[in-house]
Formats: sequence, structure tokens, C-alpha cells
Amino acid sequence: MSATTVHTTLASPLGDLLLVGEPSATAPGGTALASLSVPDQKGGAAVREAWVHDPAAFTEIAAQLTAYFEGRRTRFAIEYVPGGTPFQQRVWQALEAVPYGETSTYGDIAARIGASRAAVRAVGTAIGRNPLLVVRPCHRIIGANGTLTGYAGGLPRKEQLLRLEGAACVAASRAPGADVLGV
Repeated sequence: MSATTVHTTLASPLGDLLLVGEPSATAPGGTALASLSVPDQKGGAAVREAWVHDPAAFTEIAAQLTAYFEGRRTRFAIEYVPGGTPFQQRVWQALEAVPYGETSTYGDIAARIGASRAAVRAVGTAIGRNPLLVVRPCHRIIGANGTLTGYAGGLPRKEQLLRLEGAACVAASRAPGADVLGV
């Protein structure tokens, strides 16, 4: 990340999100998102001394995230800082094609990008390196047998996000009134 990296935190049902970005003349609100991490995330970003704390830089991104958590937004209009290998970029682009409230499997993502069945593990690794949790919906990817597997933010948060979106794979997994999001 550049010397002009900015950051802030945003309270959410998942805990305080760490937002990291860079100024961009083309991004809505003027900031391109480089990373969105949840507390205790495997491989999540950590604030660096050279970064500038600038909550105002994330006004537009924060508004979109808040609307998502309140159930008023199903897609994001956020510019991202480019990153990742060409393979990771193909996988991440395929993630963005999985609609709100639906799930897909690691094998489906491999097929979508034209990778062989043998590449499913590499697809899973690329998904696990997604620096933009929530907005790049890796939480929508489940195991071939329908189970919730592998989420850098932890499986309880993956379930929270899928429940918020009304995904069928979690719709009946808890008793009525036991909503883990509290929304």
C-alpha cells in the first residue's frame, strides 16, 4: 500500500471492522478500499504506523456497509485497490458474481473460472486470501455437501452474513427468534 494509506474502524454486527484504503479520484467518496477486516480475522490487516486515521475518507463506504447490515443494500458500489495474483483476481471476480442471498461451492467457482476440478484447493486458498470480507462475498461459498466451511472471519460470522442475506443453507439451522445478527 502507498504512503497515503488511510484507515478507520466501523462498528458492525460482526464487531469493529477495520477499513483500509487509498485516495482515488474515481472512487465514490474519494477512497478506494484496499482491505476490510473483522476482529481476530485470519490474515486480517493490522494498522501500521505510517497509515493515517481518517474516518471521513470512508463516509461513502461506511454508509454502504451500514445499509447492507440494515438489510437495505444487496450490492456494493465500491472501488477496490487492485491487488492479488491474476489467478486470485479471477477467483475474486467469480465471487462477485454470486448473488445476494445465494450460495455457491468451491467447485462451482473453479468451473466458473475455467479451472479443473483439481484446482478446487487453489480456489479455496485464493478465496481465503480475499482482503475484502463482506463486500467481496466469500461468505457465500460453501462446501460441496452444503456445509459452511472455511471463512477467515470465522464460521459464526459467515453464518451471520448468510442469515442476514436469507440464504437457504442457513434458513432452518436455528430456531425462530435465535437470530445471531440481532437485526
